[in-house]
Amino acid sequence: MFYQPGMMDALADYDSASYVIFGVPFDRTSSFRAGSRWAPDAIRSATANFESYNSFFDIDISDVPAHDAGNFEAGALVDDVLDELYLDILNIVDDGKIPIMMGGEHSLTLPCVKACAKHAGEDLGIVVLDAHFDLRDEFEGMKYNHACVSRHILEEVTENYVSIGIRSGPKEEWDYAKENNVRYYTPEDVTEKGIKGLTEEINEYLDCENIYISLDMDALDPAFAPGLGTPEPFGLSSVQVRDIIRKLAPIARGFDVVEISPEYDNGQTAILGAKYIREFIAAHAASIR
Repeated sequence: MFYQPGMMDALADYDSASYVIFGVPFDRTSSFRAGSRWAPDAIRSATANFESYNSFFDIDISDVPAHDAGNFEAGALVDDVLDELYLDILNIVDDGKIPIMMGGEHSLTLPCVKACAKHAGEDLGIVVLDAHFDLRDEFEGMKYNHACVSRHILEEVTENYVSIGIRSGPKEEWDYAKENNVRYYTPEDVTEKGIKGLTEEINEYLDCENIYISLDMDALDPAFAPGLGTPEPFGLSSVQVRDIIRKLAPIARGFDVVEISPEYDNGQTAILGAKYIREFIAAHAASIR
């Protein structure tokens, strides 16, 4: 169940929309700086700053059929939230639309991935941009903690998975990644390979026609995105992340932006998150026109 619509330029009604944007104001498992529950509306407010025309893709966002479904009414228990969210996203996917989620914390990505995988089956690859491995089986006594999302994607959905921006995690997670052949790229790898080389290598590795992209904003260096739940220095630049999204969006079946904590900056990170959503929509829409 959703409430409170209002994304600038998401002007289509649900039935005519190709892209359905929704917020999930939930951060109950946040372990350092809570506050991502305020991000969906902060992102919406930030969209009023932008022109609708995207010159790179020669496309006007206001002409793209996107619908803001509002915010998911999240309860207090993470297991219940994930189960209920999965059913709502599955309805969006069943209707042939692209779900775009504004978190909230990173645990919320799992039901989005599961819903997209229900349709794509084995022909689905997962691309997660994140500073952290998130490969713990549980954290702080919770199985579906935000620090465990990638582990559960690998175990419950698919091993056809890549993470970008990795630079933090206990030794056990680095060991787990190596022992289980989890494909990951550090910021140094991204710089060395360049965006074109990186995305070509990722596409070859995943070898699929459909991907899901999850952007944990702490993949970025906090110089670009200071309003985060778990900021980690020495990260990706805002342009690197933009260019990764531009390259991968055309084959995406879903997208999310998570872990923005607006209380820790003056709107900078929400503005950037809003811009990435618009870049995703423009890149995907331009590829099918």
